[in-house]
Amino acid sequence: MKTFNDIQKLIRENDIRMVDFKIVDIDGHFRHVTIPAPSFTEEIVRDGIGFDASNYGYAIVEKSDMAFIPDLDTAVIDPFCEIPTLSMGGSAMIIDHPYNRPLPQYPRNVAKAAEAYMQSAGIADEMLILPEFEFHLFDDVRWTVGAQATGYSIDAEQAHWNSDEQGQGYVIGKQKAYHAALPLDRTYDCRSQMCNYMTEAGIPLHYHHPEVGSAGQFEIEPELGRMSFMADATMMIKYIIKNTAEEYGLTATFMPKPVYKEAGSGMHVHMLLKKDGKPVFSDDNGYSHLSQTALYFIGGLLKHIGSLCAITNPSTNSYKRLVPGFEAPVTAVFATSNRSAVIRIPAYAKSPELRRFELRNPDATCNPYYAYSAILMAGIDGVLSKTDPVAAGFGPYDVNLFELSEAEKAKLKKLPASLDEALDELEKDNDYLLRGGVFTMDMIENHIKTKRAEALEISLIPSPAEFDKYYNC
Repeated sequence: MKTFNDIQKLIRENDIRMVDFKIVDIDGHFRHVTIPAPSFTEEIVRDGIGFDASNYGYAIVEKSDMAFIPDLDTAVIDPFCEIPTLSMGGSAMIIDHPYNRPLPQYPRNVAKAAEAYMQSAGIADEMLILPEFEFHLFDDVRWTVGAQATGYSIDAEQAHWNSDEQGQGYVIGKQKAYHAALPLDRTYDCRSQMCNYMTEAGIPLHYHHPEVGSAGQFEIEPELGRMSFMADATMMIKYIIKNTAEEYGLTATFMPKPVYKEAGSGMHVHMLLKKDGKPVFSDDNGYSHLSQTALYFIGGLLKHIGSLCAITNPSTNSYKRLVPGFEAPVTAVFATSNRSAVIRIPAYAKSPELRRFELRNPDATCNPYYAYSAILMAGIDGVLSKTDPVAAGFGPYDVNLFELSEAEKAKLKKLPASLDEALDELEKDNDYLLRGGVFTMDMIENHIKTKRAEALEISLIPSPAEFDKYYNC
């Protein structure tokens, strides 16, 4: 663990001029406040720096004064600042007397509370996760939302629609970009630089590659890491991707479905548990070499999948991705090596230490701290209540679910088809989130209220597609 003296040494050796505190708002976006390096004192480390939490979505104005306490272990040099800058994450505290206390709804505090609840329940010592980051890199994006005009345009040099514009012919067919090589892979160097920055920030990586969508869809995948660490890493990975894209004259988006009729971008979350250093999810004699505890965990996820979607897929655009035909899940089942199931067990994870499964519905519009914590809480509920996914009819389904007959499809539990449907589920099903004080009812009610208003606002805006369908009716 880094000490104040370690940070002072880092500041001196790298001629750091500014110390930047990155604070997470309720939607999972970075905000920041910066102090000159000489002002970084032991008092700042102990007492924090004040901020107005009402502007972050956390507190009413009358009780909005909070203190941000930096976590020295998160200190990294920010590669995107011209003035040498040291960046740190941390946690938020309610200013109280005689002692400050943690702000319950601050995202990092929620993740730590979820891990503590898992440990107190005796289920595991740590949850390891691996989120897959799918995103688009565009050369140009424009939009307008107004009374007189509503629309958007996007462009990527290698996109299939540029065959008559690209004189060299280096364009990729629709839905044909998966692992496309140079010279078709035009953003290779940009993504490699992203990975360099992530490695320098202490985030171990697995690989990066082009994804299916021809209009600049890509993936960067880290290694497995402890849940709360990976929540921090998720914020930094998104920060690095967006800022590196700008360095290369590109623009990056994690929007789940930015391109009509092409694959959307998800954030599949692989997961496993360990206790006393040993894998909890591994059993050579179990289905796909998974233990009964793993199956109970899967049962909890599938039991609560509707309400989970309100947290893991919290945008109206999320549900334009969760449709048949694009390898995105629409049914609550589990299976091995089946990308049409919402829970997929990868066959390549053969080592007992790596045996796991992935939840395929989440996307990166979520607040990662809330999403990963909610996933953990749903799984814990499954383990404690011994929810058997086989007995509950959730599978395993080792078939292409999109090719089932309509009668067979009708028997399967569906994922919500809209944000409003997911919020309906969260209203009915939230007890599992409240256990151990991990989430609070105030948090859940605020989330539902805010997201319902967002969904209503978007539903009232006429779209270009509606002009196409109805203008001459």
